[in-house]
This record gives sequence, C-alpha cells and structure tokens, in this order.
Amino acid sequence: MVQMPVQNFRGMRAVIFASSDGGVDTLASVLAKLGLAVERPGIPAPASAIDVSSFGFERDVLFVDGDLDGVLGPDAIVNGLPPAPVIGLVGVEAPGRLKGLMAQGATAFLRKPVYAGAVYTNLFLGVNQYLQRRAIVDQLSEHQDRRRRRRLVIKSIVRIMAQHAVDDDEAYAILRRCSMRSRMSLEDYCEQQLACRSELTGTSQDLPHELTFVRR
Repeated sequence: MVQMPVQNFRGMRAVIFASSDGGVDTLASVLAKLGLAVERPGIPAPASAIDVSSFGFERDVLFVDGDLDGVLGPDAIVNGLPPAPVIGLVGVEAPGRLKGLMAQGATAFLRKPVYAGAVYTNLFLGVNQYLQRRAIVDQLSEHQDRRRRRRLVIKSIVRIMAQHAVDDDEAYAILRRCSMRSRMSLEDYCEQQLACRSELTGTSQDLPHELTFVRR
C-alpha cells in the first residue's frame, strides 16, 4: 500500500533546538504561518536531560542545529529512527557536523541563515522521508514477527498430528477452525496454545471441535 505524502502540517508542533541567530526567527515565523505550533527551548541541556518520550512522530517535527553537540543521544534512536522527524540546521558544512545530524536521524537539511522560501520544501521532505523510513522499519518488524510465529504454527500442527493421528492438512484445518471460533489470528492462537502447553481433549471422532488450553 502506497502511503500518501503529508502536505498539510497545520496542527503539528515544531520544536527548534537552536540559538536565535542564523535566521531561526525567520524559520519560526514561516512555521507559524504554515499552522505549526512553534516551541523554542533554545540551546538544550545535555542530551540526557531531554525528555524524548514527550515527542510523537505523528504530531512533532524537530529542528536541530548542527552547531550544537548531539541534542538527541544514542538512546533516543530506536531501530535507526528518532522519536519524531528531524530536520538539521546547517551552518558550517563540515563532514563531522553533517555526520552528527545524520546520526540523530535528520532526513532533511536547512542552510543557515534560513530563508523563508526553503522552509516548506525541507519540511515536506523531512517529514515524509521519515514516515517512509518508519513504514519500512514497521514492515520489516512485522515480517520478522510473522516468520517467528510461522514456526509456532508448524509446531502446533506437528503436535496435533502426533497426539491425534491426523495428517498435516487435517491438523491445519483444526487449527483454523479453532482460531476462528476463538476470534484470534492463526498465529496468535498457536502462540497461546503453545504458551499454555495445551492439548486437544476428546477423541478423534470429536474433532474438529475445540482445543482446550491446559496449564501444566
């Protein structure tokens, strides 16, 4: 499914970590005109003092001055992503400072002094590039989880085959019916079944009816 890019940023919050020079006043003014609520904490304390839990990727965008030491510490980056989109403010184009902004998850860069005409383009790129990366990370995580849980389905099938002398197709059909009856996905049902060390109750003539969870 193709994700539609965000074009309207009204109602979002822009948090600017920068000193007042370098056209930051212009940046704040343009962001306000675009409908963002602007906060300017200024030059932050050490990264450990920043409460990253207050940021949300659906509502916030962070503007980080590359001339400052790492505003977002390593603990703020999870699966290669910061807690919200980051746009770097670049004064001196030194490789070390650009690398530092990239390490904080910047997906767009604004040259200092900031010019009004460059703000929307970089805001658009920064937010949407971040959302695309997040979607890819979520897809990979989901794929890995499905692979892990697919093994649980196979283990459940083998277990039913051994306990009740049925073939794999019938064992799979039993699991499908039981998961539907429980209103659970097949993977969730098998995970719960194995976690409870469940076993089928009744005789083979009773199948397929229901798998009863038995804790041991």
